[in-house]
Formats: sequence, structure tokens, C-alpha cells
Amino acid sequence: MHFHRYGLLFGCVLILGTVLLSGCNSLNPLCGSARPVPAIGSLSPSTMNFSDVQQGATLTVNGSHFVSSSEVVINSTPVSATVVSDQQMKVKLSTDVISGPGQVKVMVQTPSGNSGDLGCSSGGKSSVLILTVQ
Repeated sequence: MHFHRYGLLFGCVLILGTVLLSGCNSLNPLCGSARPVPAIGSLSPSTMNFSDVQQGATLTVNGSHFVSSSEVVINSTPVSATVVSDQQMKVKLSTDVISGPGQVKVMVQTPSGNSGDLGCSSGGKSSVLILTVQ
């Protein structure tokens, strides 16, 4: 059995199969709760000493599309961060996530919103930047 998804747009009412959803959004009326995919541009500082990590240094992550649910991922471990703005996050580093000197992978991830399976992309992961710990 093969099914096709189809939708017809009449003004501000979208009919999907037998589901009627009303509302008017110029981009996509079904994606109001979708969250943007974060983008990471730079780290400040980009190099630090391991002694700074041991003392709980703060790392600033610069980029775009950060929302309150975004979190910093350090070497595959999600770490809660403070979202300063949609372009900046701050995270306190610790030896729990950075065990010694080396190249540390840093990215930002945003969990998906409650957009369901309506063809809306929501949340996602940024690219990875490297923090050098000496």
C-alpha cells in the first residue's frame, strides 16, 4: 500500500488529508514552534591552560540561532550553559568534561520543538570548533 502526503492551501486555511488546521503564517503555518538550527562561529578564548579549566574558567561561544533550550556540547557531553543572546552563550568549564590537555570538541545543540511530523525542521546541531587546552 502506498500513501502520498498532500496539502492544499486556501488563503489561511491548510487542509492536510482529512485534518483541518487554521491559522495564517506567511512562511509555514505549521512551524510556529520550530526552533532554528544553531550555528557556531568562534570560541573565546580559543586556547587556554588546563589550570584554567581546573579553576572553572568560562568559555564564550559566539554564533547565531541560540535559544533558551540550546546547550553546549563538550567532547560529546552536554553541558548547561547561559544563553546571553541569540548570538552568544557562556559555559563554565570543569574537569568533569575536560580531563586534561588536548584538543576539545565544542558544539551547540538545540533540542527539537514540538513541531511533530509536519515537515518542519526543528533544532539540531552546529558544526564543531576546537578548543585547545594546554
